[in-house]
Amino acid sequence: MVLRVPPTQPSPVTPGRVLFLLFVVVPIIEIYVLIQVGGVIGAIPTIGLVVLTAVIGSVMLRQQGFATLRKAQDSLDRGIPPAEALIEGVFLIVGGALLLTPGFFTDAVGFMCLLPAGRKWFVVQAMKRMDVVQVHLRRGQSESSPAGTTTIEGEYRREDD
Repeated sequence: MVLRVPPTQPSPVTPGRVLFLLFVVVPIIEIYVLIQVGGVIGAIPTIGLVVLTAVIGSVMLRQQGFATLRKAQDSLDRGIPPAEALIEGVFLIVGGALLLTPGFFTDAVGFMCLLPAGRKWFVVQAMKRMDVVQVHLRRGQSESSPAGTTTIEGEYRREDD
């Protein structure tokens, strides 16, 4: 399995934009939503909701993580590299981290990463932006030497020592 970002496609997402969103925009959204919710239901219930979403998220992360691990194992048993399951695993990690971050906006995105339908949408979007080459493996065949290639084995030593 090889995952590549095509070099011909200019990406509108730059590291500077991502960092700006992560460290400026998201905290502003979180503060605004926390103040609004706190104004409606009070400070203590708001804190309770934030803690409750973290607990529910950790339980969901465990359940979905095991399901994704089983999916990856099933793919490997069939001789198919588990590209989709690996990408799902990345979104599970991101979702779990977002649910542990205090706030309702990050919790909403985190739950979308943990729920199968939301995660599937994220995976499809990620795979659209990557060139995913799936190599079907048979028992005993190596992915590093696909059919039609020649492998030359040998030994070497450095002469400049």
